[in-house]
Amino acid sequence: MSDTLTMAPVAHIRSDFPTKFGIPRQSGLVESLRAAVVFAPEYRNPDALRGLEGFSHLWLVWVFSRSVGAGWSPTVRPPRLGGNERMGVFATRSPFRPNPIGLSAVKLEEIRLHTPDGPQLIVSGADLMDGTPILDIKPYLPYADCRPEALGGFAPTGGAELEVDCPPELLERLPEDKARALLGVLSRDPRPSYQHDPDRVYGMDFAGHNVRFSVAGNTLTVLSIEALKP
Repeated sequence: MSDTLTMAPVAHIRSDFPTKFGIPRQSGLVESLRAAVVFAPEYRNPDALRGLEGFSHLWLVWVFSRSVGAGWSPTVRPPRLGGNERMGVFATRSPFRPNPIGLSAVKLEEIRLHTPDGPQLIVSGADLMDGTPILDIKPYLPYADCRPEALGGFAPTGGAELEVDCPPELLERLPEDKARALLGVLSRDPRPSYQHDPDRVYGMDFAGHNVRFSVAGNTLTVLSIEALKP
């Protein structure tokens, strides 16, 4: 038996994040975020989705594609700890792993069987960059996958939320659903955990726009929202 496994993506994610900056640190934190699971041509068979409509949530098994070949270390510096303390790689969800595999629980919003790109799954709460390869999709089983008594180690909660101050005239530059999702993303503090300079201006790309903001105390202020050039 070979110790080497070869896997190919069954799908890719289509999301509003062209880069990793701003992506929620875990799935489900911003439920208003929508994304589409677009299947590879050889898997665009509606029969492969038969029965999926009975499930409300899914597991996505995916690849940290930007980390492939980057190597790994037995310890990493989790952002949750401010990047100042090392933990074992298997006690974290760092992308720099022996096998750069990610796991996300998402809500299944809609199954679209007939699109120009074949069947698609519309999901919410995804924490994936646009184009991320998906290795597998599995149904979430509440009786087996939900453990309310589970301990969260050094990350027991989703973290504190920020107050977002965004002028209405800026928010109106986005469609209503994208504006709502953006506010959710910003409230989760997209900055690296070790950066707390109130004078620093941050920028992130989201839904075809560049969003610039600053953070002072518990308030994030949106400074500009500009459409990206094609």
